[in-house]
Amino acid sequence: MLELGQANTNTVDPLDLIKDSSEATFMADVVEASKEVPVIVDFWAPWCGPCKTLGPALEKAVTEAGGKVRMVKVNVDENQQISGQLRIQSIPTVYAFWQGQPVDGFQGAVPGSEIKAFIDRVAALAGDGGLGEAVEAADAMLAEGSVEDAMQTFAAILEEEPAHPGAYGGLVRCHVASGDLDQAEAVLNGAPLEIANAAELEAARAQLELARQSANTGPVGELQEKVSSEPENHQARFDLAQAYYAAGQAEEAVNELLELFRRDREWNDGAAKAQMFTIFDALKPQDPIVLAGRRKLSSMIFA
Repeated sequence: MLELGQANTNTVDPLDLIKDSSEATFMADVVEASKEVPVIVDFWAPWCGPCKTLGPALEKAVTEAGGKVRMVKVNVDENQQISGQLRIQSIPTVYAFWQGQPVDGFQGAVPGSEIKAFIDRVAALAGDGGLGEAVEAADAMLAEGSVEDAMQTFAAILEEEPAHPGAYGGLVRCHVASGDLDQAEAVLNGAPLEIANAAELEAARAQLELARQSANTGPVGELQEKVSSEPENHQARFDLAQAYYAAGQAEEAVNELLELFRRDREWNDGAAKAQMFTIFDALKPQDPIVLAGRRKLSSMIFA
């Protein structure tokens, strides 16, 4: 609910992580800056009650991210042209820009846990060089199919650092890869509170969700024929996307979901977009499938 009130004034971070922007500086502050580090853009107004809650929470999360993301604040009353170009319908609205393009976002005031997960997800777009060599080695083992070796390595890392998000997420992914989905869920549920919303665990959670879906998919061939003969059958197209992912064809899955979103973005409460984000979360942030899929989705949203 919006109400009259005074806008919050904020101290600019010493590292220049948080700044106000305008139509004159938006290209430099957001589009160009996002080619080096992800930029969060908070669209707000002085009369917006929820903005007073969300703004400081975002600033706190951005500051705690330690330079992995920056934040730019745009007063929609003073910058109506840029707000119109980005089709800001209500405030607060938050967009994340990476490589000059909007790639993620949300509307309204959300809980702190969701803000933390959002910041982690956006920060991961630029890669995370903080993981140890042991985690990288275990990831390589898992990618090569040496699940047991990877599991032992991740477990050893957690003995040294029980709240290491990379190792914790890796252990979950090992159980998913071995088909023990119940154990994967148990490990996720037992994650230390301070890393429960870390990007690595969000990725593992997405992989677990997709693995459970894969157990109930139909044959790809049959679904291809059904979609071909019934192109407006949205459920069949969604089922085909799930079947593609289960068959290891993530790019084809994303393409079907993009087509479903193009045809009816609101179908089944936005299921196509939600499923795409689940796939994006399950893959590495720099995976070409993720980068291309986010770019295509953004072009549809902001066209």
